[in-house]
Amino acid sequence: MIHSRNRRLRVNESIRSLVRENVLTTDDFVMPIFVMEGENMQEPIPSMPGIFRRSIDLTVKECKELFSLGVKAVNLYMKVSENLKDNTGKEAWNKNGLMQNTIKAIKDAVPGMVVMPDVALDPYSIYGHDGIIENGKILNDATNDALARMSVSHAEAGADLVAPSDMMDGRVQVIREALEESGFTDVGIVSYAAKYASSFYGPFRSALDSAPKDDMEVPKDKKTYQMDFHNSREALNEVFKDIEEGADVIMIKPGLPYLDIVSKVREAIDLPIAVYNVSGEYAMVKAAVQNGWLDNDKTIIENLTCFKRAGADMIFTYFAKEAAMILNK
Repeated sequence: MIHSRNRRLRVNESIRSLVRENVLTTDDFVMPIFVMEGENMQEPIPSMPGIFRRSIDLTVKECKELFSLGVKAVNLYMKVSENLKDNTGKEAWNKNGLMQNTIKAIKDAVPGMVVMPDVALDPYSIYGHDGIIENGKILNDATNDALARMSVSHAEAGADLVAPSDMMDGRVQVIREALEESGFTDVGIVSYAAKYASSFYGPFRSALDSAPKDDMEVPKDKKTYQMDFHNSREALNEVFKDIEEGADVIMIKPGLPYLDIVSKVREAIDLPIAVYNVSGEYAMVKAAVQNGWLDNDKTIIENLTCFKRAGADMIFTYFAKEAAMILNK
């Protein structure tokens, strides 16, 4: 006779919900948003169905809708005009730049929205790299100084947290010190501590035209600063260093192919963990849905719940708005 039957707790949805270990809510989501110059402008991103580049006015409208759905945080990326790009990234800390004006507009219109601007030079670089280049090499410390200026300008515009995604060594400490010295002691840092050199970023780079340039005498990829996807112990080393330097939230990117890293980091630290459900992951699901191979709503919710199960506290995902609609329904 069988005395222990696991299926007793799966008999119906009410019982299953009572013993459910992880529950997905709209509070878990951060929506990445692409912003472009202009007014009343919206451009679809072909490789990311349902995702758009928008001008500031339409971005504000989108943020209002997101907030009404329960999505209370956005992560901002700029589509920078070619004439504003150079090797220093100086447009990144222009007080009247596209990023700074976007932050102000969102905070004015939706004060409760948590605004997390991306901190990296690749959208501003003529080379498409996250750092300043000299003699074909990415300069670590000079880039850190630029990232610090960028972060302070974001804080001045009203950012709640800054999100350095560059993977330069020591940049969290340089940014933290710059924020403290400028009086922004309450502005947090979401550190991309374990960001891998991944093939899953393609649609994102096409959205911002931020891929490394093939026709220039510069590195053709980002493998000298982003992590080698073969490694996992190295991720913990990166995480511990960023915590020591003053990170408030630890980011792991990409997401689904790196759930083992999320789980390993969760076991090692108590800080909040963010995970990035990146553009390639989004594009694969949408392609399969369009071909009738997957159920859209069920796949989205299962994917996002996996991040919670692995140990993430917040999920950066292009599915945020759609998932909020599904959960609210």
